[in-house]
Amino acid sequence: MLKNKILSFILFTLATYSASAIGGFATITFKEPWYSLLIKPSFNPPDWIFAPVWTTLYLMMTIAIWSFWHSKNRDMKTVYIYLVHLIFNTTWSVVFFVFHKITLALIVLVILILLIIVLIIRFKRVNLFSYYLMIPYLLWCLFALLLNLCLIILN
Repeated sequence: MLKNKILSFILFTLATYSASAIGGFATITFKEPWYSLLIKPSFNPPDWIFAPVWTTLYLMMTIAIWSFWHSKNRDMKTVYIYLVHLIFNTTWSVVFFVFHKITLALIVLVILILLIIVLIIRFKRVNLFSYYLMIPYLLWCLFALLLNLCLIILN
């Protein structure tokens, strides 16, 4: 049983942090000088804040799906939704930083937020711990939505 829990945690960590790695690579490689030249809202956080926040959120997401996986009433559809949501999570970074398509990135972000809400609802039915772990992620993505929208307006 412990072996299965460790293996499943490793697999969910690999899946989740793969999305993080791809998004991070896209950001680091294609961010500058384009991003620095954008007019940003006054409440835009400093660049250094994003890495620790996202690292923490990815850990919380990993624990949420892992905890859900080990719940009595888990279902595979929720796991599939989680994996699809990771694709949209990564896609936002690629669309925004690689292709510099701010409006398209906003659309991707709206879809991502809808998927997070679906996950939160599905997690709440099965595992409250997973449900609570996803709330900061939703709030951060809603803040990102506001930032993204402001970038469209200002640029």
